[in-house]
Amino acid sequence: MPSTASALSSATLPGGLVALPGVYQPQADTRLLAAALAHEDLGPRTELLEIGTGTGALALHAAVRGARVTAVDVAWPAVVTARLNAWIHRLPLRVLHGDFEARTTGRRFDVVVSNPPYVPAPDGRLPSRGPERAWDAGLDGRAVIDRICGGAPALLRPGGILLMVHSAMCGAEETLDRLAGAGLAARVTATASVPWGPVLRSRRSWLEQRGLAAEAEEREELVVIRARRT
Repeated sequence: MPSTASALSSATLPGGLVALPGVYQPQADTRLLAAALAHEDLGPRTELLEIGTGTGALALHAAVRGARVTAVDVAWPAVVTARLNAWIHRLPLRVLHGDFEARTTGRRFDVVVSNPPYVPAPDGRLPSRGPERAWDAGLDGRAVIDRICGGAPALLRPGGILLMVHSAMCGAEETLDRLAGAGLAARVTATASVPWGPVLRSRRSWLEQRGLAAEAEEREELVVIRARRT
């Protein structure tokens, strides 16, 4: 059975993180994913990739445990922020700018971690700038999730693990089905119910019209999905 929101209080992330303007700062989804990552066996022989690193919180969480970490983000402010936080914490972190598939061509990892953009947005196009890049993900919120599902087999070594967090609003079952179709054994390992943030509240009418949210809904379910390449 998936663990629940109690994991949020036990998640450990590096303190004293800085963030340039517009960079997504660690929130409930970050902490839930950190708690899931804490259950994985990491060490000096572990090569880990974080897709969409933001402040670098999760990448640093893994580096503290000895993993060799590569972090990728499409936004330059996030890349600079993650590099700065790695320098502040004196931790080795390779932070790359660009698309995760383009920047990792030919490489495979033991663990891939991602807190991708997953908020449904009225504009189906992915934003090319601004803080919205960290959360807007197309009409159904799956624009980046689906790319990760499709790309995971090429990124993982045999036995490698993908850990990804997103809103249940995007369809956890669809994620599981896509991962299974890609040849990975996947399941939901943790969930948490959190209050709606300002972005969801600002889109309430649109979300209700599309059937993505019930009337007067005030809480969002987060899910962590763990997939293993056999």
